Amino acid sequence: MKVFFRGLVLEDTYRTKGLRRKLIEEIRSKGIKDEKVLEAMEKVPRHFFLDSSFIEFAYGDHPFSIGEGQTISQPYTVAYQTELLEVKPGMKVLEIGTGSGYQAAILAEMGARVFTIERIQKLYLKAKELLAAMGYHAIRCFYRDGTEGLSTYAPFDRIIVTAAASSIPDKLVDQLVEGGILVVPVDDGPGVQVMKKIVKEKNGQIMVQDFGYFRFVPLLKNKG
Repeated sequence: MKVFFRGLVLEDTYRTKGLRRKLIEEIRSKGIKDEKVLEAMEKVPRHFFLDSSFIEFAYGDHPFSIGEGQTISQPYTVAYQTELLEVKPGMKVLEIGTGSGYQAAILAEMGARVFTIERIQKLYLKAKELLAAMGYHAIRCFYRDGTEGLSTYAPFDRIIVTAAASSIPDKLVDQLVEGGILVVPVDDGPGVQVMKKIVKEKNGQIMVQDFGYFRFVPLLKNKG
């Protein structure tokens, strides 16, 4: 696989595919059970979303800086959130925090109709261009305030937030279908968040489940 992006040729070689398989096995050993999530992650070359000089770090199970004070999440965290989301083909999924575009690509590989929002213009432009270069033409990218969601295109079957919210975002819950799921890390002390899975029930009530502790950059209002 070769991708032409901003004057560079990005290649997915036998070596990088091998490194990715090892990463997937590591994630599986940490408790991720949804094979559809793991299959999608094995298809997406994570090193395409990092600077080419950091290819050696692309397949370690850790987060990495993508500039602008943001990070590409640890692969285990990506798998964990995606597994909680319970994505099925054809579902309409909203992502808050495009970042590098990696999570959006995973969702697209799972057959989701992906809408993704980024508040930092430089990251938005780069991710939009890279995703298109990789062939993900159906992913719809938006440059705006993610805390407002995307009411014009609501409701969504699933919503995933890849930054730390101070509380459960009511505006996003409102944009879920009945029976829809929101996965969001919510502050639980300085620099630590609890991953929450919110199910919007048919009577308009919500069911909230708490999962593990994680660290994310904060979810901020307004465009950067």
